Amino acid sequence: MNRPAPRQDEVRHILVVEDEPQLRSMLTDNLEFEGYSVTAVASGEEGLSALAHQAFALLLLDVMLPGMSGFEVCQTLRARGTRVPIIVLTARTHERDRVKGLDLGADDYVSKPFSVRELLARVRAQVRRDDWHTIPGEEFSFGDIVVKLQQRLVMRKGRRVALSAREFELLRYLFAHRNEVVSREQLLRDVWGYSQLSITRTVDNYVAKLRTQLEAKPHEPRYIITVHGTGYQLLV
Repeated sequence: MNRPAPRQDEVRHILVVEDEPQLRSMLTDNLEFEGYSVTAVASGEEGLSALAHQAFALLLLDVMLPGMSGFEVCQTLRARGTRVPIIVLTARTHERDRVKGLDLGADDYVSKPFSVRELLARVRAQVRRDDWHTIPGEEFSFGDIVVKLQQRLVMRKGRRVALSAREFELLRYLFAHRNEVVSREQLLRDVWGYSQLSITRTVDNYVAKLRTQLEAKPHEPRYIITVHGTGYQLLV
């Protein structure tokens, strides 16, 4: 079945770094069928060069590359401050390799051989996360709260509020979806990056912490509202 072509301004550009020609071609074909624009290269050096000259919505990165390894590419990008989402592809299955990739800044880790459907689902999840990270302007505010994105600074009534990295990302996500109801599952998927969801109090605990920091009356919140049976809503 043919898919409707996305508008040009909706097309997301993905960089594939994979030295195996058949796999590189297969990834390119499937991603293009999903509506993405794809640049595919065979080495880490070519990947770094492409990223230096063009913005991408996502990087699919093989670990076992000739010359510079995928781990080295990942480390180099994060050292440069490049925030492109990275999904690492590898035949290595040891836990220490997965941990190494994530510690070096990868956002997700997929072991070969992999299900194409699962990989595409992970691609969509990472692209969604990257979309909501982009909020126009360098700061936003509501009530007596001011958030400066570049400095990762939150102020309330002129005083700095100490938020953890996860609390900051949760607040940013809620603002990106302000006045919308977002489910716990949506938050776990997009803020925490969980691909397999389970019943958890994680979201509730973090929302409670945010309310304590930002609300005048945390038990009677004005901004971060519970929508019973669904999730939360930031009213601004």
